Amino acid sequence: MPAKQVIGGPLEIDGRVLSLSKAIRAGDFIFVTGQVPMRDGKPMTDGGIEDQTRACLDSLKEILAEADCGLEDVVKSMVWLKKREDFAGFNSVYGEYFPSEPPTRSALVSDFLIDILVEIECIAYKPL
Repeated sequence: MPAKQVIGGPLEIDGRVLSLSKAIRAGDFIFVTGQVPMRDGKPMTDGGIEDQTRACLDSLKEILAEADCGLEDVVKSMVWLKKREDFAGFNSVYGEYFPSEPPTRSALVSDFLIDILVEIECIAYKPL
């Protein structure tokens, strides 16, 4: 197996292929690109923070499965929220997906998120 392996096919949004990979396996680590909430191939611009958080985490779960991993293998996550006041709703849903031994996490508020409320990326550890 090569030292670096692209996981999944090209990443597309609104029919446009993006210049990044869904995930990369580098040795025993899997680096997953930040996931924005998607529905039917388009960014979710509706729904509350809870719905959008679930959509992001479900996407992460699907991509990790392509690398033969699961959420239990996540060791680090990074989160961007549009609004600080959404943290409690986000954190409640996040806790449902990581009920025990949660990964380390960073969370920031960013005005870079325009039409969505949250973006989540992660790093998983799964020895070959």
